[in-house]
Order: sequence, then structure tokens, then C-alpha cells
Amino acid sequence: MSESPRPHPTGQLLKLGAAQAVLFVIGALLGRWVGLLLGLDAFGPGGYGNKEIFGILLIGLGGGGGVQIARAWYVRKYGNPRS
Repeated sequence: MSESPRPHPTGQLLKLGAAQAVLFVIGALLGRWVGLLLGLDAFGPGGYGNKEIFGILLIGLGGGGGVQIARAWYVRKYGNPRS
């Protein structure tokens, strides 16, 4: 018989959550700064034109990328929490 996998300890899952939160914010800020460097101000005074939409997209991609980096770090260090 095969054993069922042991759940990850709460402390390790807390590390995952904290890392995802921190890297989400860092990634979103990096996306914002890249957008500003490219002239894509997500919060510009011009309403929601193409430049603003692409600025918002960069913020979202940066935040999502940060979360994925944190998850990859956790899986490499502790293993997949879903298995």
C-alpha cells in the first residue's frame, strides 16, 4: 500500500503565503516602473486609453510573475504542497 502524502506544516505554508504577498507587491511595482519608463502610465490623467490599459497590463504581469517566482521557490525548497 502506498502512503498518502503528509501535508505541509503550517509554518512552511505561511512562508509560501508571505513570499507570494511580498513578491506580488515587488513585481507589481516593477511593472509600474517599467510602464512609466515606456510612457505607459496606468494612472494617467487621460482616462483609459491604450497607454493606460497597457500600463495596467504591465502591473498585472509583474504581480503575477512575482507570485509565480515565489511558488517556484517554495516547490524547489519544500516540494509541491498539492501533492
